[in-house]
Amino acid sequence: MKELTQFLVKNLADHPDQASVQDSEADGTVTLKLVVAEEDKGKIIGKKGKVIKAIRSLVSAAGAKAQKKTVVDID
Repeated sequence: MKELTQFLVKNLADHPDQASVQDSEADGTVTLKLVVAEEDKGKIIGKKGKVIKAIRSLVSAAGAKAQKKTVVDID
């Protein structure tokens, strides 16, 4: 899931070298924290949050396949 998220974020960002994903797991929930350049936040979130919703949907589907609940946050 982390690799999928990192692939998506780095391909969307204008500054892919500054984009990273930090993961942590607690109580069966995987939390993925996106760290991107300030200029890229709007691009990752998208108009009305459509891009981040799409990322969350993809990661959630991958998490369901691995039987884990996933949360994606942007920092």
